[in-house]
Amino acid sequence: MLVIPTPDSNHIYKRIKTQEMRSLLQWTTITPILAWALFFTGWVYDSSLFQVIASVLLIGSVMAGVHHSEVIAHKVGEPYGTIILAVAITIIEVSIIISLMVAGGDEAAALARDTILSATMLILNGIVGLCLFLGGLKFREQIFSKHSASIALVSLTAIVILTLVFPTFTTSVEGPYYSTPQLIFVSIACLVIYSFFLLAQTSRHREYFLSEEGTDDAHAMTVSGRKMTVSLVLLLLSLGIVVLLAKTLSPTIEKIVISYDLPKALVGVIIAAVILLPEGIAAINAARKNKLQTSLNLALGSALASIGLTIPCVSIVSSLYGMNIILGLDIKSIILLGLSVFTVMLSLASGRTNIVYGAVLLVNLAAFIFLVIHP
Repeated sequence: MLVIPTPDSNHIYKRIKTQEMRSLLQWTTITPILAWALFFTGWVYDSSLFQVIASVLLIGSVMAGVHHSEVIAHKVGEPYGTIILAVAITIIEVSIIISLMVAGGDEAAALARDTILSATMLILNGIVGLCLFLGGLKFREQIFSKHSASIALVSLTAIVILTLVFPTFTTSVEGPYYSTPQLIFVSIACLVIYSFFLLAQTSRHREYFLSEEGTDDAHAMTVSGRKMTVSLVLLLLSLGIVVLLAKTLSPTIEKIVISYDLPKALVGVIIAAVILLPEGIAAINAARKNKLQTSLNLALGSALASIGLTIPCVSIVSSLYGMNIILGLDIKSIILLGLSVFTVMLSLASGRTNIVYGAVLLVNLAAFIFLVIHP
């Protein structure tokens, strides 16, 4: 009788423990811990050495946070994975905006609007544009579910107009402001629209948002419960230190912008770019693997979360601190935003993409940044 030797249970246990120890020594674990240590060292925040190290650790912590979001996402499967990543990025954005608003007072009244506009323009033109361009460059043509894009873009159009366009034309309060009742209504409207979008994405029309590869349940089986718990803790640590370091470094960013005689609105663009960097990398990587549906889930879902969750949070903070927040855009910004939304709608209307759509969107992004610098 042939006896097949089986691994000893102690050997298996030691191998699992070794793998866990290696994962704890990875940069995604060490970076946020080093960032927290740096923050509490008592260094002079104005020193050049602190600014350089803090900047590196800030970006590293953002990337680490996204990595741990992806680990959790693999455990829960798609499309929940892209939702977790989008919400994690939005939490970072909201936390930074609120912390800077509280610190800046009335001088930061337009910060939320500038950051939300910048994030929306970077997502629609930059992330989506790069995904379509690089995907078209490599595969000539990519397909996706046009139903998912339609649901996301209909929701995004309504939220964008309610939050960034209408305040410029309302008459209850003079200027690009909402009155308190209007702000409450718009905040509730954002939450309702985003909630129904999530309902469609996760339940009623989940099949629209799944790539051809399916729900990635195979990947979900490879993540243990212990690893998911560790990733959840490290995700919270990463998000926390990103908020604190961004708040610490924001005066330096503002000084650099002002020293070059650049508009203050550029600060919002820089903050949004830092926040969206990891998500952009994840979306572009998916497009280069011919998984454009995943790229669009990330990009459009993040744009919706960026506005739909930020506005209610900012409204609560402004009410608690008695601040008047500027939400309405000027005519130039309204036209640029409308051009971006309209171009994305046309690009995603057929369910097939090519390199031309990506090139046009990237030109829109270049026009936005150029007009921020040279208004």
